Amino acid sequence: MQTQFNVQVGSFGKITKIPNAWSNEDYHQLMAIMGLDDGLEGMDAAELREMCMMSLSDLEANEAAKVVLTHLFDNELTEGKIDQLSHDMVGDRMWEEYSDCLLHERFFSAYALLREAFNGIFAQPTGVEFTVNVVANDIDDLHIFDESLSASMVRLLSSALTPDALLHRLYEDQISGYQFPEAAGIVWQLQQTAAEGLSRQFKMVSSSFWFSKLAEIEQFDATSHADVSDEDE
Repeated sequence: MQTQFNVQVGSFGKITKIPNAWSNEDYHQLMAIMGLDDGLEGMDAAELREMCMMSLSDLEANEAAKVVLTHLFDNELTEGKIDQLSHDMVGDRMWEEYSDCLLHERFFSAYALLREAFNGIFAQPTGVEFTVNVVANDIDDLHIFDESLSASMVRLLSSALTPDALLHRLYEDQISGYQFPEAAGIVWQLQQTAAEGLSRQFKMVSSSFWFSKLAEIEQFDATSHADVSDEDE
């Protein structure tokens, strides 16, 4: 059943990288893939990162991309696919274009790292970070965000977009239906930041590919619903 809400868009900003997307462990693993992990003990975080970035920049752009993609997708993509993508990345925007949106966030962070290492060459990733305040008519209506947060939120935000928006064209069946596993690949990071009475506030990170139009919207009326498991259908 569709539930009605009023949504106010709060802060809205563009981002080119996700804070803390890369950890010391990530840099260690990248160095290991390059065969340069000896002698890293005792390095502080800044030194380790600088060494990793310099090592990547010493490679050809596609070879550096292959290192990063191997680290990020080794268990999900074949070696042949990673090799193909490493050549395609320089000219493409995989955080928007790759067929499986569940990989988009990691592509976004790959581009951010590689663009910094090569002082350009790779496309600059374009993301958005924003907050929304969701007001319900009945407190029980807010439970959809407890049941399936990502799916309920993407359905909610889709109400602000025109029917010809990419989100509707690509995922209309999931928006209107009861299974939306791709939602976690559309809204990359999502957390509830406040709750009071009939309202909840959420903060999220996504691609401008999906939600850049929200920068022009202050509030909108929306409908949404939670996913339904096979057992509940």
